[in-house]
Amino acid sequence: MNVLNFIHAFFSDSSHWHGYDGIPTRVWEHIQYSLKALAYAALIGLPIGLITGHYGRGGNTLALIATAGRALPSFGLLVLMFIWLGFGMLPVMIPLVILAVPPILVTTYEAMRSVDPSPVDAARGMGMPESRVLFQVELPVALPLILSGLRSAAIQIVSTATIAAYVSLGGLGRYIIDGLYQKNYEKVVGGATLVAAMALATLGIFWVVQRLTVSPGVRGG
Repeated sequence: MNVLNFIHAFFSDSSHWHGYDGIPTRVWEHIQYSLKALAYAALIGLPIGLITGHYGRGGNTLALIATAGRALPSFGLLVLMFIWLGFGMLPVMIPLVILAVPPILVTTYEAMRSVDPSPVDAARGMGMPESRVLFQVELPVALPLILSGLRSAAIQIVSTATIAAYVSLGGLGRYIIDGLYQKNYEKVVGGATLVAAMALATLGIFWVVQRLTVSPGVRGG
């Protein structure tokens, strides 16, 4: 039985569309985990990246933090947090947030540093306070690159949130973990397909957000 047959069998089975283990329920759980982790990572990474990028300080430190964050194994950290903190959402959120902060932090910093200094100097020469220079001059120009960092973090979270199933939580990882345990490869392939589809949907959502939030002049540039 090939992969396409597994996919067809999984999605055509009506029992997979209802109940606590149904596709709508598992997709919604996965979305909740992903949104929470992305929100926490953005709350950490965006302010630090904006401020350090605005003042041009701390670039080397951010690079070290990013390298350390990317080097940590998400699954190993999940197991460690589970042993330390027990059941619950926190052991899952910690590795997901640590995974997502580096791309947001570094990309935001680089986006701010890539802004043309001429309008920034002109705004300061006109007497603009630093907060207005940051949010009215630099941020609109840096926004496309900042969104690319958020997009990268979101896709990594969506792909990695399957680890929640290892500590008895839900999400799409439930299909993969349970399917492997039961030797039900139809369920494994179906879960993996849903994760891939959600990653592609995340790309589409960020494309729409960028079209709506980035000014045409900046997009054209």
